[in-house]
Amino acid sequence: MSFARKARTAGIGAVAVAAAALLAAPAATAAPSRPDVVRESAPVFVQSDNLTANTVVAYHRDEDGVLSQSAVYPTGGRGGKLYGSVVDHLASQGSLAYDRSHGLVYAVNAGSNSVTVFAVHGDRLERLQVIGSGGRFPVSIGVHGDLVYVLNALNGGSIQGFVRQGDQLVRVPGWNRELHLDPMATPQFTHTPGQVDFTPDGSKLVVTTKDAANTIDVFAVGRDGAAAQRPVVTQTPGAVPFGFVFDRAGRLQVTEAGPNAVATFVVNRDGTLTPVGSAATGQAATCWVVRTDGRLYASNAGSASLSGFRVGRGGALTALGNTTTHAGTVDAAASSDQRNVYVQTGAAGIVDEFRVNRDGSLTSIGSVTVPGAVGGEGIVAG
Repeated sequence: MSFARKARTAGIGAVAVAAAALLAAPAATAAPSRPDVVRESAPVFVQSDNLTANTVVAYHRDEDGVLSQSAVYPTGGRGGKLYGSVVDHLASQGSLAYDRSHGLVYAVNAGSNSVTVFAVHGDRLERLQVIGSGGRFPVSIGVHGDLVYVLNALNGGSIQGFVRQGDQLVRVPGWNRELHLDPMATPQFTHTPGQVDFTPDGSKLVVTTKDAANTIDVFAVGRDGAAAQRPVVTQTPGAVPFGFVFDRAGRLQVTEAGPNAVATFVVNRDGTLTPVGSAATGQAATCWVVRTDGRLYASNAGSASLSGFRVGRGGALTALGNTTTHAGTVDAAASSDQRNVYVQTGAAGIVDEFRVNRDGSLTSIGSVTVPGAVGGEGIVAG
């Protein structure tokens, strides 16, 4: 049974049932998945987070990993800027999400409190839907199967759950969970949540709160797709947990902007976290992280650099050195073939392109300037 069907049969509320039924009724018109399109292409999509009119810029990736602009696609919403931010207007990771198995891209419109759904056709996009995010100032998106959860940063923070029906999202009102952060804490860019995403098996949702609470919150996800009413909270005093990825063994790798480090945790079945260790970058404002096979690359906004690490069998991190980028190093993405890393640099709205060498070092292969993307965040790669 699909998550969508479970949600309709679990008694989660008449509004949700009606919305799901409305979309599910014309089953013959639901668009099919597009794995063939995704496999045949290797695009890179970058969100501008433009405050006047948000866009997603599509890039063609050639066989050497070099990018060339394909087209600019309006999201139908506006970008946003948290008070105090300079190069990272959303101060988050994962504001653009690529559902490769269904050929969809999801983008947040922080200034419009909405999410846009695009269909992927090679390195082209087709806008399908704009839907309310279920909160104020959406900044991050997590996807697993037919489930999508959006992290809203303001008014104390919240997560909102959606069910994918064909190529559309259905918001489930009963799947909204408040984070209970202080809505008046300043500056906003450090006192708002940083990221939401699923564990690899989809059984849990992880949320980082940065300096708002210095916690990593883990919500159990029920078989119907609903997040638990309350998370299991792990305190990380002074760490400022920001972005995260999961390594090949399913361990949680979290950037900590307080000590400027990457910390490793095992996520236990009950939602508690067991610390494995941490590795300092020696850089400033370590806030984002991307994974390529057995390596991690952390973005250091204050140092204009990427810090590389090799992940050992037990989870220990071995430093691979630092690579210089343009100013304001923020969100990053790795190509699905693990050959390239692309990183946004928000000071001038540039994406730097790198080849991943066998030893884990990075070689610059060029850069592109994203139209209207100063301070922008959100990047995904095919």
